[in-house]
Amino acid sequence: MTHEELAHLRGTSVSLIVPTYQEVANLPILIERIDQVRCQHQLEMELLIMDDDSNDGTEQYIAQLNQPWIKLVIRKENRGLSPAVVDGLNLAQHDILMVMDADLSHPPEKILEMLKTLREGAEFVVGSRYVKGGSTETGWGLFRWLNSKIATLLAYPFTSVKDPMSGFIALPRSIFERGKWKLNPIGYKIGLELIVKCDCQDVREIPLHFKDRMHGQSKLSLKMQLQYIQHLRRLFIYRYDTWAHLAQFVVVGLSGVFVNLLALTILLWLNISVKLAVAIAIAVSMVSNFGLNRRFTFSYARYESIVKQFFGFCGASSIGAVVNYFTTLLMLASFPSLYPQVAALVGVLAGTGFNFSLNRYLIFKKDNPV
Repeated sequence: MTHEELAHLRGTSVSLIVPTYQEVANLPILIERIDQVRCQHQLEMELLIMDDDSNDGTEQYIAQLNQPWIKLVIRKENRGLSPAVVDGLNLAQHDILMVMDADLSHPPEKILEMLKTLREGAEFVVGSRYVKGGSTETGWGLFRWLNSKIATLLAYPFTSVKDPMSGFIALPRSIFERGKWKLNPIGYKIGLELIVKCDCQDVREIPLHFKDRMHGQSKLSLKMQLQYIQHLRRLFIYRYDTWAHLAQFVVVGLSGVFVNLLALTILLWLNISVKLAVAIAIAVSMVSNFGLNRRFTFSYARYESIVKQFFGFCGASSIGAVVNYFTTLLMLASFPSLYPQVAALVGVLAGTGFNFSLNRYLIFKKDNPV
């Protein structure tokens, strides 16, 4: 970076948010390196340490520093990395908002390059392991690398950023303001949530070397990985709305076919008569579909009357079956040379569409859309 570019960054107003949980061993080195960048380049900076009630000495350590530019927030409710970051972003006072991990995996010296990229017009900057010049510690195992790549691939419908799982991000306050009321994060990463909910168009990545943590243990767990899947589902619903609900409805419907066949097989094995077994299998699959749709596809309505919804669902499914039947017959009558299987497929699509519409807009009606 040239002397002229560095001069332009002097006095830049930055709020740096660092979420922590039992990271007291890393804080002295992290704060020292951040302070060097702050003082050397005369940045107007506040450091917001958002601690999830670690009880590891963090509070005492920050108190003894007695540095006005460092603010410690002890969070006792709604703990978690993403909520901690959102709380920090909402408390931040300065023009540029920045987030980094506390475990020394992100080099504070890259703060300047991120600020320069924002000054050039970027709406969102990501410190990236996967662009040219970026790298990871050589000790990364296959599982960790694969986990990161799969998470990145799953995020592709929302962004083409190569490292959307990075915890080192920056954005102008004005960009955060336009999306902060929509934020509903869960899990261990917040960057993807901000890119989508703040409608960031110009997202740029700068290369960095991602180091393994110096002290402590990684917070990544199976629970957090499952939360990431839940987070992606929320983003799909937010961005694609009806199409996302339809996709879930179809997946549940396909699962119902498996449930139906499994139930039928078990009932026949128990020597239940074929007619009764078929009827029971249909009922079992219908109950399964209802339960899954209520819990997942239309989860926003799962606190309404379950009895009313169940009978409505059964009624809608029956109407959908009738639509399926008559559409198939209509196709065969209108196109005599048409294969019956093709006509049946059109009937299934029509019945599914009708069934979904009744459930989406009547049975599981969303009274207060987000």
